[in-house]
Amino acid sequence: MSDFIALMRKDPDSDYSVDFPDFPGCVTAGSDLDEAKAMATEALELHVEGMIEDGLPIPAPSSLESVMASVANKEAVAFLVSVDVDSDKAERINVTIRRKLLARIDAAAAEAGLSRSAFLAAAALRHFDNHAD
Repeated sequence: MSDFIALMRKDPDSDYSVDFPDFPGCVTAGSDLDEAKAMATEALELHVEGMIEDGLPIPAPSSLESVMASVANKEAVAFLVSVDVDSDKAERINVTIRRKLLARIDAAAAEAGLSRSAFLAAAALRHFDNHAD
């Protein structure tokens, strides 16, 4: 488990917003403090899961000092969100596939905006979902 800093903000006439300095674009909100905190955990877990599936590296957690040194964060309330970044760590493998099939895989992956690895993993998951017991 790793603990990442979440920043909660509250503007008048809005919900509580939460963002993560280590994960730009990972944001959520809640109508009260408890909901915002719960939504923050869910948002970060899904964000990290997507990064792992896409083969992207998970950043090391920033220090509170470095996050709060930013003027933009002075009014935010910081709290920690724990997420398991190693539970399904990607593993490099070596496979043999015919060239024509590999070209089709690469074209389909590019069309879907995925890496080859992410495309093959998604195809395997679809297969398992369709053949679940």
